[in-house]
Amino acid sequence: MTTIAIIGAGKGLGLAVARRFAREGFAVALVARNQDRVDALAAELRQDGHSAAGYTANVRDPESIRHALERATEELGPIEVLQYSPLPAKEYMRPVLETTEADLVGPIEFSVYGAVAAARQAIPGMRAIGHGTLLFVNGASAVRPADRVTGTSVAFAAESAYAQLLHEALAPESIHVGQLIIPFGIDDGQDAHASEAVAEHLWSMHTDRGDFRRYAEALSD
Repeated sequence: MTTIAIIGAGKGLGLAVARRFAREGFAVALVARNQDRVDALAAELRQDGHSAAGYTANVRDPESIRHALERATEELGPIEVLQYSPLPAKEYMRPVLETTEADLVGPIEFSVYGAVAAARQAIPGMRAIGHGTLLFVNGASAVRPADRVTGTSVAFAAESAYAQLLHEALAPESIHVGQLIIPFGIDDGQDAHASEAVAEHLWSMHTDRGDFRRYAEALSD
């Protein structure tokens, strides 16, 4: 059995992705800052007969990410799929003229340093099994910067660049790197925006591979 590790796992999209991959035989490592939360999510999955466990990590602390993924590999099996989808903090979203250099430290640590640490920890295991997938999930500001969310606009752009470079470098090794842009509020009442629908996009990215970037919905003009 191989594992999907979901960094930034929550009861919405994270749990939906966990269930989608678990139905295909994956073990599930749920990674977030709150141990009680990921333990509760893992318990739901185990009640349905799936293999799952929760691990704590703060994406602004690279060592905690490395430790969580190492434990997940030891306890659940090699990581075949890594999803990096932590939810940005509200304080990262300031207007551009109010943003100082200090205001960008958190977003960069969150979106770039955490992503690099997670990828570097997971890639050797993917190489060992001969294939793998890294999935990066971002909002629209990753490709269309917006004045009101300067921190995520800057940090998501950097994360996107890193992920695309990984896509190009790892493709010859049968390791697919993809980015899903979600330009809407998940679970906002529309069926196409439900967590389960987005999880299906991510499953398709893993199975179909293809281009680096996909959109859960076309960006509005």
